[in-house]
Parts: sequence; C-alpha cells; structure tokens
Amino acid sequence: MKKPKRESWKPPLANSGAKDDEERRHWDYHYDEIGMIPGTLVIDDDASPTKMTLIDYSAHSAIRQELSAPEEAAEHLDTESISWIDLQGLGNEDALNRLGRVFQLHPLVLEDVVNVPQRPKIEYYHDQVLIITRMMMMAPPKKEGSQHGAPHFTSEQISFVLGKNYLLTVQEELNQDCLDPVRNRIRQNVGRIRQQGADYLAYALLDAVIDAYFPVLEAYGEYIESLEDEVIFNPTRSTVQKIYQVRRNLMALRRSIWPQRNALNQLIRDGSSDLIGQEARVYLQDCYDHVVQVLDIVETYRELTANLMDVYLSSVSNRMNEVMKILTVISSIFIPLTFIVGLYGMNFNPDVSPWNMPELEAYWGYPLCWAGMIAIALSLSYYFWRKGWFDNTATKPQL
Repeated sequence: MKKPKRESWKPPLANSGAKDDEERRHWDYHYDEIGMIPGTLVIDDDASPTKMTLIDYSAHSAIRQELSAPEEAAEHLDTESISWIDLQGLGNEDALNRLGRVFQLHPLVLEDVVNVPQRPKIEYYHDQVLIITRMMMMAPPKKEGSQHGAPHFTSEQISFVLGKNYLLTVQEELNQDCLDPVRNRIRQNVGRIRQQGADYLAYALLDAVIDAYFPVLEAYGEYIESLEDEVIFNPTRSTVQKIYQVRRNLMALRRSIWPQRNALNQLIRDGSSDLIGQEARVYLQDCYDHVVQVLDIVETYRELTANLMDVYLSSVSNRMNEVMKILTVISSIFIPLTFIVGLYGMNFNPDVSPWNMPELEAYWGYPLCWAGMIAIALSLSYYFWRKGWFDNTATKPQL
C-alpha cells in the first residue's frame, strides 16, 4: 500500500525549507488510519530502494555477499553458523512481503519494521525477539565550510529480529550507518564476536547504535558553549531562535533515547525468551549504562539551554537598562542647559524696566552664558562619572 509523502505538523521555521520533512521523523510516530487491517504495510512514495546483504560467519570463517532476493537467505537460517541479514531501504513492498514469508515473521512484526517510525520497544514472539531502536548520526554541513546553526544529525529507525542462529536488521535508508565497526570486527575476527551467538551480535549492534549518540552530544555540548558566550556578550534577535532550535533537537534526542532505556531494561530482566543467553544479558547491562549516560547528558544540556533562555532575557533587559541609563545621563546634562537657553530666549526689553533681564546688555553676556553652560555640563558629567554611571564595559569571566 503506497501513501503520499506525509507533511510535518510543525509550524514552519525561518529558513527551515526542505528540512521540515526530515525533522518530522525526529518527532512523529507512525499511526494507522481508522479501520486499517492489522499487518498492513504502508510504504512512503519517497522510500529508498531495497538492498539486502548477508554476513555469515563462524569461529573459523566469514563471508559477505549481496542478496538479489529474500529467498537466497533461507538456506542460511538453519545452519550452525551465525547469519546476519541486513536489509536497507523500504521501497520494495513485494520484497518485504517475501522477506516476511522467508523468515516467518508475524504480520505485526513486519508492520512494525516497515511502517516507520515506531517507538523503540521490545516484543517477544514464539521463536523470535523484535527490537526496535533509533539510530542517530552526525550529518555533514549542507554547504562546505558552513558552521552556522545547530549541529545537524540524521535519525533513522533500525529494527532487529533475533532468531536462533540469525539476526535480521531492517534500516530505513540506503546510507551510511554506524554499524561498520561491527562489520570490521566480524571480518577481521577481532574480539569475541565470532565465538558468540546471534544474541551477542544483537548486543554488539545495539551498543554501536547507542555509542553513536555520543558524537552528536559532543557536538551539541560545544555548540551550547558557543551559545553561552553569544548570550552573555553579544545577544541578538537570532540568538533566541538558536536556543529554541537546540532545545527542539535535544527534545528529539530525549524522545528517542528514553524508551530505549525501558526496552533494554526489559531485555535484560525478562527471562521469558531463551534466545538471549545469560552472558549476553551481562553485556547488555553495559549497553544499558551507556543509555543512562546519554540520558544524563541530554537532561543536562536541556537544563543548560533553559538557563540560557533566562540569561538571554536578563542580558537583553540589562542592555535596555544601560541604554536607558545613557539616555537619562544625557537628558540630565541638557536639562539645565535647556533651562538657561529658554530663560534668555524670552526676549524681555531692558529699556522698559531694569528688571527685564539687564544681562542682555552685558558686554560679555554671550561668552559668559556659553562658559556657564559648558561648566554646568562638565560638572554634571564629572559627577555622573564619579558615581560610576559611565562604566558600561563588560569583561569576559576567567574560566
């Protein structure tokens, strides 16, 4: 079943453009239409073409080959070696249905891995375990040399179907993922991965997915530091938009990692499935610790950005106060000068009465008036300077 490209519910942001459709995957979950039959596959029109790769390995050997059809993987499912079938791209509905028949996937399993995005979760079936998680990776800048704006990351659902001697992974897109270190460990026979079962392979891939969050968070940590300097020393109208964008992206990260913590906890503590051995559960506890660490960092950054908004508002208010102070000082200096000019601008006639401004006939009246006004202005300026009202400089704090 094909469906049109979904539009994002978010209000448009300035200069957001085409990235709105990509950012929707950070926020939305898939929802079924009213009355839709369970197990119905919904394929996006812009979904990537489907590509399948098989990595079959044992303690003594490992092979990697491209599969042209799902049926080619059937002969590897009942062998003693461990088979990792990696499917990338959800654009071929026929291939996905055939994949479901080859792996004997429950209709709800196939629906969850195809109808993206789903909430990260763990589900147990008769002889399979479904693990749904989200993969975050840093994306290159849109333009070469462009470092403006919040760091950009890609978000993609990756699903694991764990069987007795096989692991099926389903990714949304045909792009670079964070699983190459695991592929290299299998190819080079590094570590214990080739001596372990499919449950250990699932752990290794989950650990790679979780560890990929740390470069994203590191980039956001550096960006938040730069925002702190900007908020304190040079706040502009675009600063509040940057803070809002960072908070929005951090919320997307939290929305992605929070349910993964619950899913991993369930995977570790629930012993209802014998597909995950006790040794693999021990390693999954380390993966769980990484998830908790990611959550702590995300929560810390969210608090920092909330504080940045408060600092921004205080900084803008302080700048307004400084402007008002300068205007008040200038007005205070010119008030007595304006009084003198207004007083001697009334043009009374001293010929009528000696009380009608006799100073108008003074020989040195004009320069004396200027001298008096200058003296008053300088005296007030000195007084305000001694009071510290002209001290409008800010020094960068020593860290």
